[in-house]
Amino acid sequence: MAHDCIFCRIVAGEIPAQVVHDDDRALVFRDVNPQAPTHLLVIPKRHVASADHLTREDEGLAGHLLLAAGEAARSLGLAGDGYRIVTNIGRNGGQTVSHLHLHVLGGRSLGWPPG
Repeated sequence: MAHDCIFCRIVAGEIPAQVVHDDDRALVFRDVNPQAPTHLLVIPKRHVASADHLTREDEGLAGHLLLAAGEAARSLGLAGDGYRIVTNIGRNGGQTVSHLHLHVLGGRSLGWPPG
């Protein structure tokens, strides 16, 4: 755990979050600054700086995060109208927290291109 990482502190229970899903490898919670009516963050419980830092050994974790994102989206009724899963990598990619996280956005029509 990186003690200066806000997401690691959420995993450790030091910072409260509105948890939607919690298992042995992933945590899904509501974003405190939502960009859509439903905006979830899906994070690995183990600190990984970004998707760019995943290795072949993390293949199972990467798949697990996608499955957790889909399960959380379906549990909140997003599957019918659709939703978006996105991850930002690095400063130019829009990453503001250096802990891998997937955004699950839904509840409204999402335009393209996104930014």
